[in-house]
Amino acid sequence: ELFTGNLLLVMGWADRKIATVALLRNWGVAYVGNLAGAVAMAVLAYWSGYMDLGSGAVGATAIKIAAAKVELDFTTAFVRGLLCNTLVCLAVWLCFAAHDVIGKIFAILFPITAFVALGFEHSIANMFFIPAGMLAAGNVVPVTLGNMAGGGLFVAGTYYLVYLRPHS
Repeated sequence: ELFTGNLLLVMGWADRKIATVALLRNWGVAYVGNLAGAVAMAVLAYWSGYMDLGSGAVGATAIKIAAAKVELDFTTAFVRGLLCNTLVCLAVWLCFAAHDVIGKIFAILFPITAFVALGFEHSIANMFFIPAGMLAAGNVVPVTLGNMAGGGLFVAGTYYLVYLRPHS
């Protein structure tokens, strides 16, 4: 299930065939599942050494892409997301209309190519690109380990030693 395609379920909701709670549950599960899958793929790409290809050029590009995405102002990001998912949902709609596999491929090819070529923003793709850029920057792992040591060892560990450990 792709969250952005599932936004078409609004048609069933508007026709009262899908309850609001069911619609929101579908979107929530799809969104969280897409996030988990995208982050997992970014981590696997990082662990595979993919970012080191081309003497580190892939990692440098990942950092540039992620930085460009997070630097967009709200309005620009919103409009690019609107235009992107208009094309994504058009691709889904056209795919439903196709009768065979080759028709489905051609149905999605042009709208998806257009949103990528035009630089529109796709929330689920960004769930991959931004963590991939963060991993390529090389500071996510040491910062996470530092956060774990700071919170778990320095704060929780100290409070445990002072207040909770069994006294003899």
